[in-house]
Amino acid sequence: MTTFDLDKIPSQKGRIAIVTGANIGLGFETALGLAKKEMTVVLACRNIEKAKLAKQDILKEVPNADLEIMQIDLSKLDAVRAFAKTYLEKYQTLDLLINNAGVMVPPFSLTKDGFELQMAANYFGHFLLTGLLLKTILATPNSRIVSLSSMAHRSGKINFDDLQSRQKYSAIQAYSQSKLACLMYGYELQRRLEVAGHTTTISTIAHPGASHTNLGQHIPKWAMTLFSVFMPLFSHSAKAGAQPTLWAAIGVAEGGDYFGPTGFREIKGKPGKVDSTPLSKDKDIAKKLWEVSEQLTDISYSF
Repeated sequence: MTTFDLDKIPSQKGRIAIVTGANIGLGFETALGLAKKEMTVVLACRNIEKAKLAKQDILKEVPNADLEIMQIDLSKLDAVRAFAKTYLEKYQTLDLLINNAGVMVPPFSLTKDGFELQMAANYFGHFLLTGLLLKTILATPNSRIVSLSSMAHRSGKINFDDLQSRQKYSAIQAYSQSKLACLMYGYELQRRLEVAGHTTTISTIAHPGASHTNLGQHIPKWAMTLFSVFMPLFSHSAKAGAQPTLWAAIGVAEGGDYFGPTGFREIKGKPGKVDSTPLSKDKDIAKKLWEVSEQLTDISYSF
């Protein structure tokens, strides 16, 4: 398949998906797309009231949508564990885990677990969540784990000497690091699945390009005002931005595939397979990041 058309994807009825951050932006559009394909969709959100509004909006478009709201705060490891426990008490399968939720360029803060907020919410929380649900995912035929990266990965590096930006904080550098981590994780997860002999569960990755979503809430007002003037030229809608994620989730894909917009510099355009930086494919750094992540989140993946 060289193109992706959600309307041509067959019904996914009987399958279950978790979408983190499903109440707004890319997560909402992803959840809506899956609901249109008759999947059971768990809206995994931090803010329950906003999740309820999102559920109502999806039901307006898909009246028979099978939706469930479950609370999760990806920046808190105990909240991630509580979510996984609640999910596993109710469901025995999981076809899709879409690690979408994230924050972008907030002021510096450390979570109660001692993580820089962006690394916590964008990466470490999802690392733990996937590990906790992995056994159930692996037991579900044709399952997928989708990680969300960003164009920002290109300027990122994994600073093991100051992973939580305690010594020096740059909001954009920390964001880029978190999104590089997500991408490297997606690749490394696929490698480990293959080594363990798992062929019916794959790891895919996606990025939305420059998509107009709530992630810009921490950007200075003057910059957002300027951006809004040129937005039609240099960005696309959340609906368009969610297309690479939907392809990674339910389109034709192989393990380790990375999807994004295919227009100029992957800023916007039709979804398709895209490439990433040589650094993102560095297996030694990915292995070290994995080991550090297991230590910091207190989990050992069981393949």
